[in-house]
Amino acid sequence: ADLPGRPERPRLVHPSQLKTRAVGTLEGRAGLIHALTHIEANAINLALDIVWRFADMPTDFYLDWWRVAQEEALHFELLNAHLKQLGFAYGDFPAHDGLWDMAERTKGDVLARLALVPRTLEARGLDATPAVRNRLVSVGDQGAARILDIILRDEIGHVAVGNRWYRHLCDARQLEPIATYATLAERYQAPVLKGPFNLAARRAAGFSEAELSVLQRPSAVATG
Repeated sequence: ADLPGRPERPRLVHPSQLKTRAVGTLEGRAGLIHALTHIEANAINLALDIVWRFADMPTDFYLDWWRVAQEEALHFELLNAHLKQLGFAYGDFPAHDGLWDMAERTKGDVLARLALVPRTLEARGLDATPAVRNRLVSVGDQGAARILDIILRDEIGHVAVGNRWYRHLCDARQLEPIATYATLAERYQAPVLKGPFNLAARRAAGFSEAELSVLQRPSAVATG
């Protein structure tokens, strides 16, 4: 009810209630595609939310996130169409609300939003996508693999937008980016990221070598 445009389905549950299905079955593959479709649906709302929620940013900030929203909508449409080809529809499987939960937590501070949504939760997609792609290829779903290639290419750019504006605000507020991230991650209870990490994609998305070094330290607070 608090999110404009949210459909009645899928039914939202705690992540622990989601079943893990074998991707080698049609239902299992559809369930995986559905989970990806749900991520992209949330990503549209996340990009549009940051446009309207936070005032007094430079014009380019809003143009960047509007472009991100358009690309996330394309990703959703591609996955949704593929899901239909498998005989299923968006909403046929339950889903969780982890992405939007962090958006709610960070709605009072644009710096926290940038640190913990694009630079943390969405950056996890850079790490996870290659393995998901390989799973789909292993069961012969080349169409889904091609969609994930498009998504990974665009998501590198989306995380780069997050990095750009996070650093812009750190400079404006005279904050050190790595230490500030650690403080925000603890304050807002962000997940600690675990490898393996897609370092090439993260470098392309603008993470510094210092950030990647902290990210790979055992038991360290991840720097997204």
